[in-house]
Amino acid sequence: MLPTNPRYKKEMNLTDHPLDALVRRYPECGAIRADLDAALQLLLAVLARDGTLWLCGNGGSAADCEHWAGELLKSFAAPRTLPPEDQAKLPADIAGQLQPGFRAIPMTGFPSFTSAFGNDVTGRSAFAQLTWVLGWPGDVLIAISTSGDSTNILQAAAVARAKGMQVLGLTGRTGGGLAPLCDCCIRVPRDVTHEIQELHLPVYHALSLAIEQSV
Repeated sequence: MLPTNPRYKKEMNLTDHPLDALVRRYPECGAIRADLDAALQLLLAVLARDGTLWLCGNGGSAADCEHWAGELLKSFAAPRTLPPEDQAKLPADIAGQLQPGFRAIPMTGFPSFTSAFGNDVTGRSAFAQLTWVLGWPGDVLIAISTSGDSTNILQAAAVARAKGMQVLGLTGRTGGGLAPLCDCCIRVPRDVTHEIQELHLPVYHALSLAIEQSV
């Protein structure tokens, strides 16, 4: 278990770790607690080395990519201010508006590229193409798929491994074909698409909280 930042814990009136709180609210997540801990370690490690998180998913999972990235690019549950050395580089009115964040980019946010690549080549390889061009060794691909069998997600995961990236999967109970491609796969214990998605949100919220309070 990673330590909680004491100042953050006091400011936010936290009584337990976000992953403990998640399991308390959703007891079925106790079955995946080890994977949640492993995912948190993986994410903290890549962010500590200033790597990038690349997120991909389809439909509701595409919305989750945008949502999760939004929690990381700005403050989530606690105020964030730039450190003094960074504030000194900027005009005061700008520095006062900016916040530290974590580099998280949803690959769902390239509509012109995606439509062009889908028309000129194939939409099934759009995420793989972005991963190949933009990903760097040491980055992490966060692949969200309720079935774990979405072709475009599997292609992106295969490319990420070829690029020396790590892969974090977020799936349903079986993990599908995605699980073997992952360094860590969080398989929430549900089988129906909308119920899987209903657990994905509190999972990535808990991870976001844990990241924020651990730095």
